[in-house]
Amino acid sequence: MPDKKEKKTPARGRASAGTAATAGRRPARADGTRAGLGGSSPRGQHRLDVRKTYKLFIGGAFPRSESGRSYPVSGPDGTLLAHAALASRKDARDAVTAARAAFGRWSGATAYNRGQVLYRVAEMLEGRLDQFTSQGVQNEGLDRADAERAVAAAIDRWVWYAGWTDKVAQVAGAANPVAGPYFNFSVPEPSGVVAVLAPAGSGLLGLVSVLAPVIATGNTAVVVASERYPLAAVTLAEVLATSDVPGGVVNVLTGRTGELAPVLAAHMDVNAIDLTGARPQERADLERLAAENVKRVFATGDGTDQDWAAAPGVRRLLAFLETKTVWHPVGL
Repeated sequence: MPDKKEKKTPARGRASAGTAATAGRRPARADGTRAGLGGSSPRGQHRLDVRKTYKLFIGGAFPRSESGRSYPVSGPDGTLLAHAALASRKDARDAVTAARAAFGRWSGATAYNRGQVLYRVAEMLEGRLDQFTSQGVQNEGLDRADAERAVAAAIDRWVWYAGWTDKVAQVAGAANPVAGPYFNFSVPEPSGVVAVLAPAGSGLLGLVSVLAPVIATGNTAVVVASERYPLAAVTLAEVLATSDVPGGVVNVLTGRTGELAPVLAAHMDVNAIDLTGARPQERADLERLAAENVKRVFATGDGTDQDWAAAPGVRRLLAFLETKTVWHPVGL
C-alpha cells in the first residue's frame, strides 16, 4: 500500500510564514486601510490627521478647563477648525494665583534680563511664522499676503517692546529739583497682576500689541484671548512655554469674554485691567467692579476701531506703571 502523506503542521511555539506576516493585524478594507486603524503604511495609504487639542495656559502648564467645557472655533466660511477650551471662573482665579506667584521673580529681574527674555520670544515667533500665517488665513479669513504681513508686524512689535525694557525708566522716571538739601527721584514700578482682554477683532498682532507692553514693564498678565480668533493665542502660549518666560508670567484663557471679564475686574488680587476686548456696553459695569479695589483701568476704543499695524507709541508701556518718589539727603 502506498504511504499516506502526512499533513505538516508548524512546530509548537513557532508560526508559519503566513501566520507571522499577519500576526496582530486587522483585516484590510476595500480602500486598502486596516480596519480600525487610522495610520498609513509606507505604501502611501490614507491616514487620519492628528487633531490638535487646544488647552488653557496657566502657571506654565497646559490644563484643560476644570469645567471640561469647550466651544467650536470656525473660519469665516463656517468651517470647523478646532474646539477651544471654555475657561470657567475657577480657571480665571487659578490664573490670577499663578500670576501673583510669578510677580516677585519677574518684577525683580533686571530690565536687561527681561529684554533678553522677550527677544527670545521673538526668535521663537520667527520660527513659527508659517504656522501663525496659516492660522490667520484659516481663522481670521485673511489672504496669504495680508496674513504674512500681520505676523511679521507682530514679531517686529515684540522686538520693539523687548528693546524698551531698560529704557522706559528713563522716560517715565525723573530726578526732580527740590528746594532743600535732598535728592528727589521719581521711579516707575510695575503695578502687579494685569488682566488683559485681547482685542476681539484681531488675532496675533492685536494680542501682541496689548500683551507685550504689560510684561515688558515687569507686570504679570492674565490674558482673555479673542473669543472669535483664539488659535493665535494658544499657539503664542506654546511659544512662551518653550522660551525663557517663567511660568505664570503670562496666563492665557480662552472662552467667553463676557463671562471671564467680570471675574477679573472684581478680583481683589488683580491690580489693573485692560478693557480693549470688552464690548462698549459692558465697560461701565467692568469699571464699577474694578473700582472696588481701585484698579488701574485702561480703556481706549473697542479694539475694532484701532489700526494695530500703526506705530504703537509708549502709551501702553506707561499705562500699568506706578510712580514711587524717593527722597534722600544730600551728602549721605
